[in-house]
Amino acid sequence: MTQESLSLGLDPRNTFDSYIVGTANRLAAAAAKRVAESPGVAYNPLFLYAESGLGKTHLIMAIGNHIRRVHENIEVVYDTLEHLMEGVMEAIQAGERDAFRARLRGASVLLLDDVQFLAGRRGAQEELLRSWDALTARGGQVVLASDRPPAEIDGIDQRLLSRFSGGLMADLSVPDYETRVAIARHKAEERGHLLSAGVAEAIAKHAFGNVRELQGALNRIIAVQELDRRPVSAEEVADLLGRPAEVRARDEFGSFMNEVVGTLGQAMANVAPEQRIADAVLRWEAEGYRTRRLEAVLHDDMTAESADAVLETFEEAVARLRQIADTIRELDPAAMELSRLDVLRNPDRMEEAESLLEQVRERMRPLPPPPEGPRFEQLTLDRELLAVRAARAVAQQPGDRYNPFFVHAPAGAGKTSLVTALALLFRERDRDAVIGFLTGEDFAAELIGALKRNQVDSWRARYRRARLLIIDGVDPLGQTERAQEELFHFFDNARRSGVQLVFTADRPPHELSGFEDRLRTRLESGLVVDLTPSAPDTAVVVDLDEPAGVSEVEEPALQVDDWFLNREKLLWHWPYMQDSLVQEQD
Repeated sequence: MTQESLSLGLDPRNTFDSYIVGTANRLAAAAAKRVAESPGVAYNPLFLYAESGLGKTHLIMAIGNHIRRVHENIEVVYDTLEHLMEGVMEAIQAGERDAFRARLRGASVLLLDDVQFLAGRRGAQEELLRSWDALTARGGQVVLASDRPPAEIDGIDQRLLSRFSGGLMADLSVPDYETRVAIARHKAEERGHLLSAGVAEAIAKHAFGNVRELQGALNRIIAVQELDRRPVSAEEVADLLGRPAEVRARDEFGSFMNEVVGTLGQAMANVAPEQRIADAVLRWEAEGYRTRRLEAVLHDDMTAESADAVLETFEEAVARLRQIADTIRELDPAAMELSRLDVLRNPDRMEEAESLLEQVRERMRPLPPPPEGPRFEQLTLDRELLAVRAARAVAQQPGDRYNPFFVHAPAGAGKTSLVTALALLFRERDRDAVIGFLTGEDFAAELIGALKRNQVDSWRARYRRARLLIIDGVDPLGQTERAQEELFHFFDNARRSGVQLVFTADRPPHELSGFEDRLRTRLESGLVVDLTPSAPDTAVVVDLDEPAGVSEVEEPALQVDDWFLNREKLLWHWPYMQDSLVQEQD
């Protein structure tokens, strides 16, 4: 008996990349990926069940295709129960039953579809039990698919039921509207067709019972496009597929509903409380909300008043969830939190929904802006001074030439004025860019606050929005291990993203106390500039909004040492940039 007769082949088109995940199949898809990545480790067995056409065969084939691609030494067997039993019978008739069993039990992964046909078949159940035990004893993985849960398969052996319950059972239901839109677009792309604007949405408005029905409708649209050699418009979909049930009903019975709407409103007062709860369950489920809270009281003895209270509380919770989602959308239209429909549509997870909102608020909170200060034209400095020319270059080509830009000098030497001028020039060149300007003490204090609020991830994301980050006075971070660690990780992320980093300190990086070498070397890896006060020379900051001579603040001129040593380059600095000599070291 050949290997081909032992099992069916896997369709190479059925992969995780081609499988559209929505709320109706999210758990099953996540479990399938976990099994494919680590077969025999988690969710063993994995039992997927759903009505025909909802994607369970696609998922188990995706598991097999992934394992064969990533784990070449693992033997995968995919089969349907009917085909497997036919193979057993053929093996018995050919006198090769033992050889057949040996091949089956030698597999490392068994993917078995249509398990519902085990019903009433004692021989098939015994064969599956033996193969199962032999496979799992070696650490193998079992994945099963059925059109119903195990408990609803008639005449199933209790030993099999206990094995089914030892893993994970996940169901797949009818895809929601958003998922139907995604499926229509994806299937069209697979066929090499582009759908006109609104066509996928028009197709998805039809309440298909399964994905195969949706694909059949899409095939009709594509056939028209191919035969007529023109794109189908969104307005044509209703005529090609028939109008959606809810639209058709509104067209046919709209006038009748207008006549009786008042009567229905009066009649609602006479509906039994439990019926009102049941109607609410159907309504909110149709809108995608979890109704466990309503289902829990569905069979309780309720008065009209208690039913009103339950419904009012539930509706208030739904209204708050909608408000949270709208606020998140306003703060960040691309927020990943908007995809957490398991939270944002579950009134029983209100605390988590509020937490999602706080995460987004923290992430989108404005960064500390640059202070009011002098601009470059307000600093009467020698334009050939290295510090001024380098700072201008940083503002004009951020993240490129000198990153990080590190300025050091004793207090009062003008470091803050220089980096403030840099920030203001940067803003002039890019009005939309996010700038963060804060002291080392504030950086550490914000981190401590984020730790207390358990919002470190949002705090990180907030600062990663910056295109220019200035930490004025980095010296105090030498006293905090956690702040150094966060700055280290942010440093690497910022450099990869082209974010310009600017630091000031009272001393050069190699003299900073308490700094780890891995962070110190990164501070040294860009351009380090020394500002030293000069007694005879001063930098005059003039407030251009005041009359000349009214307000002048004198600061020491920005100077540089004759030379400084960098870990990567040795630079001798003369007063003029064109006289600089750069010697690369091996």
